[in-house]
Amino acid sequence: MLEVRSNWAHLVGLAATGFETANPDRISFVNASPSASSTLSSKANRDLFDQSALSDLAQRLVEAAKRAGADAADAVAVRGISQGVEVRDGRVEESERSEGDDVGLRVLVGQRQAVVSTNDVSGDAVTKLAERAVAMAKVAPTDKYVGLADPALLARDFPDLDLLDPDVPATAELERRALEAEAAALAVKGVTKSGGASASAGIGGMVLVTSTGFHGSYLRSSQGISATAITGEGTSMERDYDFTSAPHAVDLLSPETVGRSAGERTVARFNPRKVETCKVPVVFDPRVAGSLVGHLVGAINGASIARKTSFLKDKLGQQLFAKNIRIIDDPLRKRGLRSQTFDAEGVAVKSQALVDEGVLTTWLLDCATARELGLVTTGHAHRGVSSSPSPGPYNLHLEAGTPTPAELISDIAQGFYVTDLIGSGVNGVTGDYSRGASGFWIENGKTTYPVSEVTIAGHLFEIFKSMQPANDLQFRYGINAPTVRIEGLTLGGR
Repeated sequence: MLEVRSNWAHLVGLAATGFETANPDRISFVNASPSASSTLSSKANRDLFDQSALSDLAQRLVEAAKRAGADAADAVAVRGISQGVEVRDGRVEESERSEGDDVGLRVLVGQRQAVVSTNDVSGDAVTKLAERAVAMAKVAPTDKYVGLADPALLARDFPDLDLLDPDVPATAELERRALEAEAAALAVKGVTKSGGASASAGIGGMVLVTSTGFHGSYLRSSQGISATAITGEGTSMERDYDFTSAPHAVDLLSPETVGRSAGERTVARFNPRKVETCKVPVVFDPRVAGSLVGHLVGAINGASIARKTSFLKDKLGQQLFAKNIRIIDDPLRKRGLRSQTFDAEGVAVKSQALVDEGVLTTWLLDCATARELGLVTTGHAHRGVSSSPSPGPYNLHLEAGTPTPAELISDIAQGFYVTDLIGSGVNGVTGDYSRGASGFWIENGKTTYPVSEVTIAGHLFEIFKSMQPANDLQFRYGINAPTVRIEGLTLGGR
């Protein structure tokens, strides 16, 4: 998602969607105000659906920047309304409702650039903001790569991606979802206490206007449910969770399914064992397999390539994976968590195979990094209201393979099935991989007892080369992958 959406995600009650986040699509609410428990009003919804005020504001910012002396400018305006509840032990513990407007203005004076943002557009704030931005740009360092997108690349078609569910649930409905999820988790035999459950909903809007004539906007709804369960007592406690998120309520897993899954995952982790250090096949559960795709995407980010800080900097066009591997970035997926029709510079987006038949086909580029590399933007610009554009992905997935998960592990005499990863010990410069992990020991083709407090280590070149996907791909997250088997990783135990 665009960083614009990271700001917007805060407004609509979603966790930030960066790849460094352990569970980027999980939803939670904190620091809530007990008095903010009212539902979204129909008038608020009508006001939000009408983006004419946002469009007018962005247009006025661009025009004010030009009057103040900018050679070029673009403006982003975002608005969101959200609400959510968190329950624990059958009672509402926190309730939150929020509304917010944010605007950001980027101006260019020659090859100098400045970005300013505000949530106060009253009175003559638009003129003052533009004048301040131009004054900042005039004293900024020269950057020969900055500039707006080529008008020939701007989006002109805006297909309906079905991102908006106009039926925003009332607070009472969110409470019901969270309470049912918690009850389902507590009903699982072996669960000793609740770690809490939450439900949320929101709608947000975004407008982008540029001085080159682009004018685009979209609306997106977001809903989610999550639950955490605990088993054991004292120092022998284990916990796990599950969650569901989607633009449309009908695409959510049921609260009972989320809660039951959280409880079953938790109980399965009880009384974990230690294992000896060894080198074995490692199988990644779909919930964590997407992290491997995330490491690839981080390494092919144009900013890292331009600065030569990626271990893949000279690997474009080379065979990194087996020939059956395809990794797709699809911003146009209907009802996708990160779908949209244009990027943060107004460039038209498209579905792309980042890896096709095992071959790395492209970098992720915005306009500035493309100019620096002598290439053309791939339409991957992301930005927030207070930042300049930078490259990033949309809806990522590793295509499914042929074997079932059971078939994938059937010939493993000794191995490890990973369900949770801890820490971020991946070096994007060297490709060295080391993560804390927990999961289940594989013996004679079957998962057996739980294992915790181990590390898995290797090199991303070898990980990519040996990757074998199963056939159980589902689209639940921003990065989706089926069960994945990797050969010969080092398991660090006792």
